[in-house]
Amino acid sequence: MSQIKERPILFSAPMVRAILDGRKTVTRLTMSVQPELDGAFWKVYGAGWGAGISSVPAMPGHSLAANCPIGMAGERLWVQEAWAIAGGMPHDPGYVVLRSEFDGDYDDCGNPVDRWRPAETMDRDDCRVELEITSVRIERLQDISRADIRAEGLQCPPELASDDVSPNYRDWYPAAWKELWNSTGGDWDANPWVWVVEFKRVTP
Repeated sequence: MSQIKERPILFSAPMVRAILDGRKTVTRLTMSVQPELDGAFWKVYGAGWGAGISSVPAMPGHSLAANCPIGMAGERLWVQEAWAIAGGMPHDPGYVVLRSEFDGDYDDCGNPVDRWRPAETMDRDDCRVELEITSVRIERLQDISRADIRAEGLQCPPELASDDVSPNYRDWYPAAWKELWNSTGGDWDANPWVWVVEFKRVTP
């Protein structure tokens, strides 16, 4: 039996909390090679689709799916997050890894953490969040739906969430998504094609 392919993926502390709470089930990243418009068709990686189509599934075995940098449906991701040590040095008796700043600055015995460490330095063995990719597609960034913005982990403030049609509630999501995208170095105004990777949490 072939082993399931897995890759690391970085998430900020708020996004880790959203995954643990079941609110984040999808992530997006800009395609490094952007589709180009050739007449009435967009073309990239040997695939083509009509100019009026804004979302294209990338099925396993398809030329699009093979180029997604974080995997295809059925493969797994292990989450790297900010972490710290409490109760000793690595591999000492009582050594505890606190995964995510949401765990606080002390362990269960009241020992302070030594320092918070960058997510990219977390080892595979210390990972607590494992994800299985359920689908991959590409779409234009600005074509994201409000439901998908929520699935990205964003949550409207309670004072605005009175109903699904009030202007404050309706307008908060696209504005918050635009701000989040730009804050991570993305360019909302460029409206790039992005990989849309849906996932579910699985037991490590």
